[in-house]
Amino acid sequence: MKKVLLLLIVVAIVLPMKAQEASTEKNVLKVNTLSLIVGTGSIFYERSFTENIGGQLGVAYLGFKAGDTKFSGLILTPEVRYYPKANAIDGFYLAPYLRYQKFTVSNSGQNAEGSLNSFGGGLLFGRQWITNSGFTMDLFFGGHYGGSSVKVESGSENDLDTGKFEGFKPRIGFALGFAF
Repeated sequence: MKKVLLLLIVVAIVLPMKAQEASTEKNVLKVNTLSLIVGTGSIFYERSFTENIGGQLGVAYLGFKAGDTKFSGLILTPEVRYYPKANAIDGFYLAPYLRYQKFTVSNSGQNAEGSLNSFGGGLLFGRQWITNSGFTMDLFFGGHYGGSSVKVESGSENDLDTGKFEGFKPRIGFALGFAF
């Protein structure tokens, strides 16, 4: 069910891209600099659909260690951005989003291994600036609520510290990139 929902969101973002004229296309490619602090490399692609609406897809790879527990894997984050002042991709925005995460998890101290699937969503508030040269800065903050399931391959689920992916968490970021 989660995969079907994610696929529908991606299709909803991609289809309007095909319908737009080439002369009206507006795109942004950027990297979240704050995510590097927690060992996550993330890249975002945003496209304006109308004067008020844009869509963004984020793809990230997490390599993070908390205590003896190591997480590594993929994060997908589709979002719809609403720009109230009709200047899509440049200005203040509100962005509801979904997030799917799939990680391998291991605890070397307890000899435990498994996989974690997490699904959630939230709402962001942000401001994106695009200079005349196309340089882009995107500052955002909001909240995220998610749940996860763990499949243990060896050891015990208690040996894998997966609670970081449950419940409400803040989400902040500062992305740099280029508009084209």
